[in-house]
Amino acid sequence: MALSKAQLPGTPQHFLECGIEDCDRNCEFYCNLCHTRLCKQCRDEHRRSPETKSHEVVLYQQRKRELPTEKCKIHPTKDIELLCNECLISFCSKCTATQAHRGHTFHDLESIYTEIFSHCQGTIAKIHEYFLPTTKDLQKEIDGDAKEIKIIMNIIRTSMKAEAESLKRLVDDIVSENMEEVNKTEQSLLEKLKSQVKSIEKYKAYLNDLDKKFHVNVCSFEPSKPFTAGDMQIQSIPETTKPLMPLFTAGKYSKADIAKLLGKLTFPNNNEEVRKVKPSKVKNLTSYQKRTSYQVIEDSKPISNVKQTLSLSSFVTEDRELTVPGVDEVYHMSLDRSGRLWVSNYVGNLVQTDLQGNRLKKIQTCRGYGYHTVTQDGDLIFTDFNKKVINKITLDNNITELIKKRDWRPISIHSSHINGDLLVGMLKGEEGKVTRYNKTGKEVQNIQRDKKGRGLYSRPHYITENINGDICTSDFIKKTVIVVNKSGRHRFSYTGHGSGFLPWGICTDVLGHVLVCDLENVHLLDQDGELLSLLFTLKQATCPISVCMDDENNLYVGQGNKTVKVFKYLLSMNTE
Repeated sequence: MALSKAQLPGTPQHFLECGIEDCDRNCEFYCNLCHTRLCKQCRDEHRRSPETKSHEVVLYQQRKRELPTEKCKIHPTKDIELLCNECLISFCSKCTATQAHRGHTFHDLESIYTEIFSHCQGTIAKIHEYFLPTTKDLQKEIDGDAKEIKIIMNIIRTSMKAEAESLKRLVDDIVSENMEEVNKTEQSLLEKLKSQVKSIEKYKAYLNDLDKKFHVNVCSFEPSKPFTAGDMQIQSIPETTKPLMPLFTAGKYSKADIAKLLGKLTFPNNNEEVRKVKPSKVKNLTSYQKRTSYQVIEDSKPISNVKQTLSLSSFVTEDRELTVPGVDEVYHMSLDRSGRLWVSNYVGNLVQTDLQGNRLKKIQTCRGYGYHTVTQDGDLIFTDFNKKVINKITLDNNITELIKKRDWRPISIHSSHINGDLLVGMLKGEEGKVTRYNKTGKEVQNIQRDKKGRGLYSRPHYITENINGDICTSDFIKKTVIVVNKSGRHRFSYTGHGSGFLPWGICTDVLGHVLVCDLENVHLLDQDGELLSLLFTLKQATCPISVCMDDENNLYVGQGNKTVKVFKYLLSMNTE
């Protein structure tokens, strides 16, 4: 069976349909015997049917890969499906009864194929998660060095001119010679960096070709032509060096030694520094046990020794849906440490429910958008836009005034999972800013303008924090997602995919992705603001307004009605 691109890693798709004829529901399960995709309803029918009730039905992510069809050379009407561990020959099931294989042990080729497929996925993920990003970082560093060279050379030129000004009539020739030396040195350094860039570009092309090769190998796997551990190796990243930056040594004003007076180019040392390449955090997935002519994965270890890693799944599945009583639309959500959900609508109804949608508490607050959050201690924090107050509700239901403002109105709030600080989106007239408070309510940071003095925000009505400390806000007036680092320096802005982008609820996940609603879909961005995917189809989410993640990496999507849908888009992978 040929594999579609949508089933391979690194190519997220919106959803996968059930494989039963005339059923267009989302696929969540898989029959390993029939090799059929199944939705919940079709899975239940599959289990009830006398013909298929004994079949092995698993979650789609845990499915066995269907072995590509190849006919047995001895029995042409039969498919190859087994491997003799003694003879190292693959054949059909009928061959097991022959005299040549009597007493031998056999291995299921479908299991081997599934294991090799998983290792290919791991290697492809390794390319995308480490080698390509690391190479991209190196290229950025080289580009930065080239810019630094130009800046330093300009400084040196200025210094030389200043030194020569008082002796200009006497030293014109020497200045000309020195300038020529500077230009040659600059050209030489830039040529060296250009050579490094070509080496990196060539390596990137190699990685992309290798990526395509693994996709092709997976899609066109032939049991009789396996690929070996050597095929899975990735060449090391080319070594690059940081250029030695010249210094300008000012001369002393003496007519007898004009050249010395005007100085010369020097380098601080004679050794170029080898660029540091960050170590890979991706588990090496190329350790195989060489039992046969196939490369077979080592036997699995007990579950207690297995760690869970996460990656983007190739599809989004709906886990459950709950209706929240007491709200007409789900404008914002906060999950507390007990797994209960706080939900608010625009008119200020703040409702706590369990994960079945049963209402536990209801508080009448001021209307707002992303105006509440739950702290590490389990306290609920919410803003009062009209009174310019930030309130805290403790676990024993006592409401206290935590922060009182005089000029600025708080409109959004987030409790940091890193250090417990409060990040608050503020508004005064047409101006916006983000203020950081510590746990006691003391103001410790204000973020309002970029390095050129321009205002970053107009109406930061939703706010969150990424795993690297980045502060991410959605600004309704600017129609932009604005991200600054923990020091308040602007990193990037995201204005959507196409026109008409209206960012609303925003959150981040454990992999550092940024997720933001635009009332039509949820945009999935990487940590640097690049769009990875639009997660949903119209069938899956209706007017998504708010988003949040739970501790099990489930995505909660609040909609323009009183419902919350829970999705899975991160795939757990077991590594030793």
